[in-house]
Amino acid sequence: MEFFRIEPHPQLKRLIECYWAVIDSSTTVNCQKIVPDGFTEIIFHFADPYRTDIGGTWCNQAQSLLAGQLKRYFHLQNTGTSGMVAVKFKPQALAQLFGLDMSHLTGKIIDLESFDSMALARLKTVTLPFTGEADLKAKLDLFFLEYQELPVNPIEMALDLIFMNNGRVTVADMVRIAGINERKLERLFKKQVGLSPKYYARIIRFNYIFQLIRLKEVTWNEIVYRAGYYDQPHFIRDFKAFTGEDPSAYYFDKEDLANFFLKK
Repeated sequence: MEFFRIEPHPQLKRLIECYWAVIDSSTTVNCQKIVPDGFTEIIFHFADPYRTDIGGTWCNQAQSLLAGQLKRYFHLQNTGTSGMVAVKFKPQALAQLFGLDMSHLTGKIIDLESFDSMALARLKTVTLPFTGEADLKAKLDLFFLEYQELPVNPIEMALDLIFMNNGRVTVADMVRIAGINERKLERLFKKQVGLSPKYYARIIRFNYIFQLIRLKEVTWNEIVYRAGYYDQPHFIRDFKAFTGEDPSAYYFDKEDLANFFLKK
């Protein structure tokens, strides 16, 4: 399985985390666990369909889909060969770009065709087919650069603070830097991100664990301390809430989609 992560045009970094593609000619069926990473995505399949298990029900994914914020893991399984290309958005970007209420999309993967949006329909025709990484980047950059002049959103400052501190921030810190009151911050986060600011910061702190794991020489105690957990039981509870597994049993080195993104 080949993974490609492509950086967007520098002027798009406030809206786009990355573009990515996965290609695999193997038809061996693999079941992967996808865990929350704090970003939303639009994904296009150009090979055999994938199946997902969200909440205990398996179903085929649509050829083009939108994935809202995740609060817990789900399972993803190929049915044959794999071909996916996607745009991974900054947490507030889908609301800014397409006017979506993200509170309705939390924990959901939705057929892109169900949205009455000419812009979303055009994104699909722009993206597929593509001839390689450079072609994909050029097409998507050109599409999204039309939107680069969007006004600055107050929660972007709060989100920047969360990322800068790897999730180790308080709601009071976010209120202060965003220049709005707590009630408005909560309302904007739920509508534009799909989660409360506190819960979102918790996900980003969880993500930071995977970056620390890459350092190899760090101990579990160091990871707990550097990620800002009160103690090891607190860390284990959080990890199991997002992955369904104890950290000592998780396959951090497995080459799958979850680890590809969480290790950045």
